[in-house]
Amino acid sequence: MGSSPSKPVSSSKPVSDPEKAVLPGVTASLATLAISPDIKEPAASPLSENGALSMANIMSWERSCKLSPKIQLARTILCHSDISTALTARSASVADVHVFNNQVDFKTNPITNQKSSGRCWLFASTNVMRYEIMRKLKLDDFQLSQSYLFFYDKLNKANYYLELSIELADLPIDDRVVNFLASDLISDGGQWDMVVNLIENYGMVPQSIYPESTHSSLSGPLNALLKTKLREDALILRRAHASLRTQSLSDEVIVAVLRHKKEQLMAEVYNIVTATLGVPPGPDDKFVWDYYDLDGKPGHWEGSPKEYFKAFASKTYSPTDSFSLINDPRNKYSTLYTVDKLGNVVGGRPVLYVNTEIENMKMVVVKMIKAGIPVFFGCDVGKFSSRVDGIMDPALFEYESAFDITLGLSKAERLQMNESAMTHAMVISAVHLDNEGKPVRFKVENSWGPDVGNKGYFVMTSAWFDEFVYQVVVPRALAPKDLIKVYDGGNAVVLPCYDPMGALA
Repeated sequence: MGSSPSKPVSSSKPVSDPEKAVLPGVTASLATLAISPDIKEPAASPLSENGALSMANIMSWERSCKLSPKIQLARTILCHSDISTALTARSASVADVHVFNNQVDFKTNPITNQKSSGRCWLFASTNVMRYEIMRKLKLDDFQLSQSYLFFYDKLNKANYYLELSIELADLPIDDRVVNFLASDLISDGGQWDMVVNLIENYGMVPQSIYPESTHSSLSGPLNALLKTKLREDALILRRAHASLRTQSLSDEVIVAVLRHKKEQLMAEVYNIVTATLGVPPGPDDKFVWDYYDLDGKPGHWEGSPKEYFKAFASKTYSPTDSFSLINDPRNKYSTLYTVDKLGNVVGGRPVLYVNTEIENMKMVVVKMIKAGIPVFFGCDVGKFSSRVDGIMDPALFEYESAFDITLGLSKAERLQMNESAMTHAMVISAVHLDNEGKPVRFKVENSWGPDVGNKGYFVMTSAWFDEFVYQVVVPRALAPKDLIKVYDGGNAVVLPCYDPMGALA
């Protein structure tokens, strides 16, 4: 578009070798072009007339490669080596030590393992919430049931999607929003506000009360079945809606009829979920929990999941009073954002983010660690990180040097180009500060088991935090007052459902 021709320009003379042809006037025109800052060489004529990849291109590139000792060495080594292993920078491995001078005052056990599931947000949130329980009861080894929350999240997400199918039934089936919502309608992922919806409605229980099942730890087969079922159910509701529209009924009557049908369909979903995950306690059902403390002394507790949450959740730093800060440099700071159609519980707490500068997020993390509070955070864990060494550092791999390239996207540009998004949630439990009190590195508790990283822990550099951390959850009592004001002010800017900030950790 613009100044570029929409179709290849044909030469006025026959050409015997198109690859060597130069379009009339092109060379002269290219010589006068203003070059983008990203293009460091003078303008020259293309070797391909029509834009197709030509052998002239390949031969030219190969001649350049043969003149480069660096590329020749890379070819010798990397044809039979994993690039992330072969190109790990020794300097990063030496500098990124697992040593921290500020830590939360209580160490939890065990390192949890989400296994073959995308439940990191549930593991990160329960790993944060178990701190208070373990401190209060002096426990050595304890987990909250991630599967309990997973069960009710799956059930609610199915209902949420079918409610959206009713709401959007007037839109064409190929509408962008309808199509997007059907693409990943019941993923394992979630957000902090979605955790709050679950614990407020259903409470929480120790893992021994509702343990893991095959399909909580291996969620792929269950998700595949549910997606197939729910997509079919959505079409059933859309067809029913179209039929009801022909009968001169009010909107209220149509919705009521569709919801009755939806509840019948949800009964089938319930059958699937209970068969694969097990039947959990109801939120008001009484259960008995017996345990040992650090000294081997037995303990006993009786009550419901809702009562358990009220009894053991932090009063000073309640999960329900915490909210999310994000760093999204595409959008205006000190502004409240939400994402259209993002949620799990119909009528529940919306997903809300206060956008702020990255330094504010770091300051909040340091303040929380000094107060003895572990930090739930969301990031793009796959970027410049090593599962083997437990290191997250943008200087970890020598890609630019080895391939003679430049990787220069900014954080905003990565979001714009779908190069990065929030893919994983973990917990920060320590920070190392320099002599000026600035963070150098952070201790990260993952949920991939004790055999990954440094016995389950990762070290995250301050530079990696800048580039790939998107979210930090902060209790109101420790949040900056100006950001609390933004959060309380409401009137959130609504991002479309397909925005990168709608990614579920």
